[in-house]
Amino acid sequence: MKTIVPDTGVLIDGRITQRLEQMQHPLKLLVPEAVVAELEYQANSGKEIGFAGLSELKKLSDLAKEGKIEIEFAGTRPNSSEVERAKFGEIDAKIRAVAKERKAVLWTTDKVQSKVAEAEGLVVEYLEPIVAEVRLTLEKFFTPQTLSVHLKDGVIPKAKRGKPGAFELVPIAEKTTTRKEIEQLMKEAVEFSKQHEKSFIEIDKRGATVMQVKDLRITYTRPPVSEAFEVTIVRPITKLYMDDYELGDKLRERLEGEAEGILIAGPPGSGKSTFATALAEYYNSKRKIVKTLESPRDLQVSAEITQYAPMDGKAENTADILLLVRPDYTIYDEVRKPDDFRVFADLRMAGIGMVGVVHASKPIDAIQRFIGKIELGMIPQVIDTICFIAKGQVAKTYMLTFVVRPPHGMPEADLARPVIEVRDLETGVLEYEIYKFGDETVVFPLKNAKPEKKVDERHVQKVLDRFIKDDYTYEISGRTVILSVPERAMSAIIGKKGKNIMQLEKMLGLKVDVRAD
Repeated sequence: MKTIVPDTGVLIDGRITQRLEQMQHPLKLLVPEAVVAELEYQANSGKEIGFAGLSELKKLSDLAKEGKIEIEFAGTRPNSSEVERAKFGEIDAKIRAVAKERKAVLWTTDKVQSKVAEAEGLVVEYLEPIVAEVRLTLEKFFTPQTLSVHLKDGVIPKAKRGKPGAFELVPIAEKTTTRKEIEQLMKEAVEFSKQHEKSFIEIDKRGATVMQVKDLRITYTRPPVSEAFEVTIVRPITKLYMDDYELGDKLRERLEGEAEGILIAGPPGSGKSTFATALAEYYNSKRKIVKTLESPRDLQVSAEITQYAPMDGKAENTADILLLVRPDYTIYDEVRKPDDFRVFADLRMAGIGMVGVVHASKPIDAIQRFIGKIELGMIPQVIDTICFIAKGQVAKTYMLTFVVRPPHGMPEADLARPVIEVRDLETGVLEYEIYKFGDETVVFPLKNAKPEKKVDERHVQKVLDRFIKDDYTYEISGRTVILSVPERAMSAIIGKKGKNIMQLEKMLGLKVDVRAD
């Protein structure tokens, strides 16, 4: 009788039941206790792969009850620390030990496991990953106009239909979705993601799983993360190119030449990622090396553009790789957490052209999200262009410049400081100033600021001639008259307790700075 020892990956893979049913000769399945412990640990951690493996184990037990195979559990059960260190090979070693002791054939989907087992003299059958175009049941909810589908236990399924920025939420069934239906859909999606080469399980934690299955981004939450079982499936319905957007000439010129720190901002569902994809393809067509940094990897870009994910869950680890790869442009989708802003700034300061996607309800909010995350003076070096997306189109564009001068409403020269100017790219109109005032960072809108009155120099000359009897010279700086007089005349002009100078300032409507000639 042939004896087979499956490892954890074989059970999760889901093909073992079918293969065993097709075998004609007597067969014994030896399941290591280490495999059961690892699947149990994954299921208790809320990971769908654990449930998938246990489900397959149940099918095998049913086959044994029907007399089609023999099944036996063997080996020692690992302790908790060994299970937690599974990625270091602790569990794999116990599985190989069972196969070696019982002189069984080891079935594995892990290439490293197969090589180590062969080196130890074991008989190994390596199961290559299957690439199969299997229709997902989830796809039945989608039409060509469907942006996303929303399923929840006890709630009627709904879908957003239309186009980015112009959609409506509509019911897509008459009956409410049940927990059992959601679990079945997710089990199918997990199994599909394991078999399809363009599918990934991006996040799998207790209470939450995020998958990219072909062009579907699936977010599955359950208790304790959400109070009920819920699934959100998002799919891009169209792929646009730069020529599909109504862009101004100045923006086109800037994107082609000067812009190297670009923020694509807008509210959720406005079409930010669609524009980011178009920009990535545009730079790729200009013979630039383009990469993406995404979690999950759901931008629909061409094969020439490599899509990176955070390594070990940290974007900074992937940033180290990107610094070695040295792309001309990196599309960072999405910049949300404090570490994302820091990584974005580090890559930009290293000389890589950066395109960041951020959530913002107003164009200026995109800049404000960087305030406090990086030094204020670094912002114009990190960000030079902002494209605000609304209803699928570029609704507003800003450019950032850095100057040293007094801010608006502070005309005195000694109040000069670094100021970030935020101008409308198409008109050149200054709309915001960003600067430090004490310990506070001020984002000052100039649209509602009162224009300064123009100084009437003839009136200034007339008042000074009447007020000052000695020789004098003056110059005007903003709203200040800098008055130079002989030293003997200063006390008379200032007056007791400044009475005369205050009267002069009132007559002029300006501040007066008296200096000895």
